[in-house]
Amino acid sequence: MLLWRPKAEGIEGVPLTGPVIFASNHRAAVDTAVIPLVAPRPVAFLAKAEYFTGRSLKSRFGARFLSALNYVPVDRGNAKAGLAALDAGRGVLEAGGAFGIYPEGTRSLDGRLHRGHTGVATLALTTGAVVVPVGLLGTDKVQPVGVKIPRIAPVTVRFGAPLDFSRYEGLENSPAIRRAVTDEIMDAIAQLSEQEYVDSYHRRPDAQAA
Repeated sequence: MLLWRPKAEGIEGVPLTGPVIFASNHRAAVDTAVIPLVAPRPVAFLAKAEYFTGRSLKSRFGARFLSALNYVPVDRGNAKAGLAALDAGRGVLEAGGAFGIYPEGTRSLDGRLHRGHTGVATLALTTGAVVVPVGLLGTDKVQPVGVKIPRIAPVTVRFGAPLDFSRYEGLENSPAIRRAVTDEIMDAIAQLSEQEYVDSYHRRPDAQAA
């Protein structure tokens, strides 16, 4: 990790206490390791529950490693996986912690920033957490699509000014408000990441072929 020498920008504006959502673009599998490496406070990300339940020595070591990085286990193998993810994030935030999320729902395979899902807005509106937009630059060079072993390349993590959505208090059940909040977050991420924004959800090639 240290070989990548990630550079952090805007870190002085990140709240050090209280519930915070780090909402980031997603360009490579290593993203989830890069953000906690430079953030000024522990950041919880989600990981598949099965990573924590293996009985082999390798599995037990992996579980301890993920726990040390503040990963939260969540069952992603059923139709309620989305709700489980939101519940896990809500638990972190209600405890005053910081939670990392990729509003696109998956990493970008074409290099563009795609429309965000409204789960990030639901979390912000129901917990009162501020949202810190994050722009990751260079992680796609560290681990391009199809490459398993990370390469050495410069990485920059840009933290934007915290976004406060308390003006929408009591309106968390409005789809229009959730969409407006999500779009504001995605606009901030686009400015930080310098990616082309596409107002459509990202679909993986296997989903397009289905």
